[in-house]
Amino acid sequence: MHIVEFSAGTLRFIDSVPAQAPADGFIWIYLERETLDAHSATLQHAAQSLGGSPLLDLHLKDLGNRAHPSHYDYTSVYDLVIFRRLATEAEVRAELDTEGHSGESSGGSLAGFGRIRTRAVGFVVFDRLLITVHPSGCFAANAFIQRYLSDAVHTEGLNAAARSRLPAGTADLMLRMLNMMVDGYLELRKDLGGALDEWQQMLLGARAHKADWGGLMAARGALHMLEDLCEEQHDAMQEWLDAQREQPAPWMTQAERDSLLARARDVIEHIERVVHHVRRMEQSAETAVQIHFSALSHRTNEIMRLLTALTAVFLPLNFITGFFGMNFEFLPLIHSTTAMWVMLALMALVGISSVLVFWRKRYLDRTGR
Repeated sequence: MHIVEFSAGTLRFIDSVPAQAPADGFIWIYLERETLDAHSATLQHAAQSLGGSPLLDLHLKDLGNRAHPSHYDYTSVYDLVIFRRLATEAEVRAELDTEGHSGESSGGSLAGFGRIRTRAVGFVVFDRLLITVHPSGCFAANAFIQRYLSDAVHTEGLNAAARSRLPAGTADLMLRMLNMMVDGYLELRKDLGGALDEWQQMLLGARAHKADWGGLMAARGALHMLEDLCEEQHDAMQEWLDAQREQPAPWMTQAERDSLLARARDVIEHIERVVHHVRRMEQSAETAVQIHFSALSHRTNEIMRLLTALTAVFLPLNFITGFFGMNFEFLPLIHSTTAMWVMLALMALVGISSVLVFWRKRYLDRTGR
C-alpha cells in the first residue's frame, strides 16, 4: 500500500495515514488487489478519519472482486467506481501461460483480438481522500506517480507549469486515470483494424476455403465482448456524471466544477468513440462474411452456367446418335456408304454452330456478361 499527499501543488509519499487531509489538497491511497484483505483495517481507518465514513462491506467485496464489471455506486459520503481497463501484453502472456496456452498469439490475424483481456480497477472517491485498488503490477498508478514526480518538486520555487499538471482533487485524479485507460482501447483500434483487413483479404482471396473459421468466430465473439464492456463503462461514467450534476460538491468553485464535468464528458466521449469503432468493425466483419458467401455463390453459378452450356452443345449430338442407334430394320441413310461421313459432318456443324451461338451470347465467357 502506498500513500501520497497532494498539497499546495506538490506531492510527497508518507509512511502512514495522516490524522487529517491537507486543507488545500487530498490524500491518495493505492494498493494492489491481492493485498486488500491485509490492509482492510488501515483502509477503514483512513476512510473514517479522512473521509468521514467507513467503507461498506459490500463495497469492499466489490473492490476485491477481480471479475467485477464496470459499475457505479454511491453513499451519502463517497462514490464507488469500478472500471475495467485493458490488460497489458505482459498480463495477457501471463494469463495465457496460466491457462496452459502459448505466450504468443495464435496467429497474425488474431494478434489484435488476443489482447482483449481486461482487469478491474476500483476507485473510492471522498472529498479529500481517493482510494484505488489495482491488479498486481498495474501500470496506471505507476505511470501517474512517475509523471507527477517528474513534474512536481518539493521546494518553494515550484513553477506554474508544474502546478497545473497536478490534479485539483480526488475526482480529477480518478478521471485522469480513467481517461488514460480508455485511451488504451483507442490505441487498440489499429491492431483490430489490421486484423480485420487480413480477414477480409483472406475471405475474398483465391484460398478462402482455407480460412480459419473458428478463429473468425472467436474474433467476432471478442468484438461482442468489447462492445458490452464499453457499454458498461459508458453506463457507469454516465451515472457518475449525472450524480455530479445533481449533487455538486459544496467546497468546489464553479470553475473547478466546470473543469471536472468537462473532463468527465471527455472520458465518456472517448468511450463512445471506442463503441462506435467496435460496431463499425463488427459490421465490417459481417460484411466480409456475406461478401465471401456471395463470391462462393457467384463461382458456383459460373460453374453451373458452363456445365449447362456444354450440356446444350452435346444435347443435339446425343439426339442424332440416339436416333440412328435405334434397332430398327428400316432407317434412312443406314445402308449408304457416304452416310457416316455426312452425319459426322452434320454433327460437327451442329456442335460448332452451338458453340458459336453460346460464345456470341457470352455463355462460355468467364465474365458471363
